[in-house]
Amino acid sequence: MSLGERIQSLRKQHNLTQNKLAEEIQVSVPQLVRYETKGVQPPANVLSKLSEVFGVSIDYIVNGSIENKAQDTINDNLLLRQFKAVEKMNQEDKNIVTRLIDAFITQKRIQDISAY
Repeated sequence: MSLGERIQSLRKQHNLTQNKLAEEIQVSVPQLVRYETKGVQPPANVLSKLSEVFGVSIDYIVNGSIENKAQDTINDNLLLRQFKAVEKMNQEDKNIVTRLIDAFITQKRIQDISAY
């Protein structure tokens, strides 16, 4: 789903007309139509207002769900499944996994620096 489609979908979920949403975020209706259908990227201040009106993060408006974003950016299916499994853990276990990953990354960086 594109940014414009997400804006349009959120607007409809909140039972807002284009006129009402445009008023809420202080843009003209033609400008809102450009955001929804023409692929025009709203500026940061408009994204902030959309976030407030819809009660979602700016990241969600721009990129979609966290899971969709992860699937788009993580090409390793095994790694993606592992991250999903960690996400389901309790907070204490997540913290342990995070510390292990951080330690491994730090160790790898030190090895890389030492190699020079």
